[in-house]
Amino acid sequence: MNRREFLAALASFTAGGCLPSSAQSAAQPAVSLTIGDVQPNSAIPDEFFGLSYESAQLANPDFFSAKNHQLIDLFRELASRGNLRIGGGSSEYTTYADESPPGPPPFEVFGPDTSKIVKHGTITSSVALRNLREFLNATNWSCLYGLNLGQGTIENAVREATAAQKILGPRLLAFQIGNEPDSFRRRFRPETYGPDDFLSEWNRFHSAILAVVPQAKFAGPDISNKLPYLTAFAKEAPKHPSVILLTSHYYAMGPSSSPEATIQNLLQPDPKTATLKASDLHIIAEAQQLAHLPYRMSEGNSCWDGGKPGVSDTFASALWCADYMLDCAARGWTGVNLHGGGNGYYTPIAGAPSTGFTRRPVFFGMRFAQQFIGAQLVTSTLENANPLVDAFVFERAGKLELAIINKSDAACTCRLPAGLLCKPSALLSAAAIDSKQNVKLASVSGQYSAAATAAPYTAIAFELHNSTRNRKP
Repeated sequence: MNRREFLAALASFTAGGCLPSSAQSAAQPAVSLTIGDVQPNSAIPDEFFGLSYESAQLANPDFFSAKNHQLIDLFRELASRGNLRIGGGSSEYTTYADESPPGPPPFEVFGPDTSKIVKHGTITSSVALRNLREFLNATNWSCLYGLNLGQGTIENAVREATAAQKILGPRLLAFQIGNEPDSFRRRFRPETYGPDDFLSEWNRFHSAILAVVPQAKFAGPDISNKLPYLTAFAKEAPKHPSVILLTSHYYAMGPSSSPEATIQNLLQPDPKTATLKASDLHIIAEAQQLAHLPYRMSEGNSCWDGGKPGVSDTFASALWCADYMLDCAARGWTGVNLHGGGNGYYTPIAGAPSTGFTRRPVFFGMRFAQQFIGAQLVTSTLENANPLVDAFVFERAGKLELAIINKSDAACTCRLPAGLLCKPSALLSAAAIDSKQNVKLASVSGQYSAAATAAPYTAIAFELHNSTRNRKP
């Protein structure tokens, strides 16, 4: 089937909920979906969806402010409640001052930290924090706030935490002390630096902040990929009731200069060069058990070092995002913060107040997954499916919902269990997998069917009806 035939087939599918015979020739053999019980306590939290921005962005107090109406609208479109994480590589170069420095801000927007950015010390002021509070009020989002451990002082961290706690108030979820401390070695610390050294430093900062801000809450260790730091932090956490959350980062690929940073690799179930491999996911679960704490992926995206042009800014990133976020929800994680800012290739929202903002493809991937907020996960298996096809089943108010993310170039038809019928409700699509424009998330309708079909390179949601199975509450 050529491109024109595929687009015609997709249009027909969007209108009617099934693929015509011309498209079925490219389809995979039909697969079967088995559905089990509702997973207890598995509802996707209200603040599951989040964004991550560099601390340096606060050097322009007018960015996160009540005056930035377009950005507020985009945040609210993304999630009626969400979490904004402030941190990133630039957090280790920032300082806090009660007063803003004289003159205009050093820049309007600050994109993702990359090896190409020349970092300078930036200042976060009380004005920036007050504006941030107004922005959070307007969006109804909370904030995960990073403090400078890499090059900062305890005294400055205490001043900043005191101001942030007072100004952000209930909008402040927790402080994070340090960004990617597992990468401090040979950068900010000597060759011998390890988890014990980090914990020693963390404890000094933590104790000093609590002495002045006793109500402060903390999350961590906010590492890049060295899981022994997470395990060590999880062992330490039960000693501190103020620690409420475990966090670390995930990038599907990287760096952007790597020949492995391709669309084909991004769509794989376990991409090469991913900062966290599927075989190591159990370590996060074990850390949660050690600490008796929830876990949040506090920074990540498709490709570290600012993203890969032609990959991170294409429809492929939207499909990756939809699949990854629902997969994280299925693991029981409490949230995901996708990193961005400025005009970075992978940022969900690109632009600046002076030029306006645009939705990048990954924004629509987040929106697709976001429609399942509040729904509970249901155990399910897609038998004998292409590894590039994933299915997730949810229950909400006694009704079942199904999401199929098809990252392959062939249509997938999924037979439902006896007694179930489906009709499509939402479709995430684009003209091609490498499209940078005209990515669409649209409501769709169709006929009831005993099988659910996902066209090539699409994510589609279905309503399921007429279940005759008894399920656990």
